[in-house]
Parts: sequence; structure tokens; C-alpha cells
Amino acid sequence: GTVLTVLVGGTLVPLPNSQVLSPDITANGANTVFTVNTTGRYQLSYSVNTTASLASGTRLLINGVANTASTVAPAVSLSHFSNEILLNLNAGDTVSLQMFGIASAATLLPGSAGATLSITRLS
Repeated sequence: GTVLTVLVGGTLVPLPNSQVLSPDITANGANTVFTVNTTGRYQLSYSVNTTASLASGTRLLINGVANTASTVAPAVSLSHFSNEILLNLNAGDTVSLQMFGIASAATLLPGSAGATLSITRLS
């Protein structure tokens, strides 16, 4: 039930406290920035579920820079946003989930159904 103020330039999505983190990944105190501590090929997937349809978009930030392949920028309003990409990451790289675009208030579904981020090292 977290309410996010979505800014045109972007708002980081805080993720639930019920995280399963490997020793290779650490989270900041706000649960918005995840640091990968092992270089490798990663599968990154996310979902964001809101209580009402929005014209905002979602994307992953890698080291604070928007990743185009991960971007969902809908032509019509959505309440479910998801994407999955494969990416080479270096030790120390950061990953964040962001909502952006149309300024609005987004209410996430309660619990882990509201937003998820999966970072899986493949090799």
C-alpha cells in the first residue's frame, strides 16, 4: 500500500523488507539501490503493480542511468508493469527500480505484490 509521488524525471521504488539477498548483493537502507558485488552476466526482472491504471512508466537504473531495454513506457494507462533483461554487470554496479513520466501518485498493491526486483547471476 505504499504511495509514491511519481516525478517526471523519476522516483525510485522502495522494495519490501522481505528480501532474499545473496552475499553478492547488498541493499541501501531505503531498499532502493542494490549493489552487485560480483562481476558477471545477470538476469534482471521486475514488476510493479498499482491499485489504479497510470500513464507513468517504469525502468531500471544501472549506476543511476536509465537502461533503455528495461523501460516500459505505455501508450495507454497500465496498472501492471514488468520487464526482464540480460546484462553484464561489474562488481560495484548498482541497480534501482524507478517509476517516471507523467507526474502522479501511484499506490502500490500491499506487500510483495506491489513491487519486486530479481537480480540473478547467470555466469
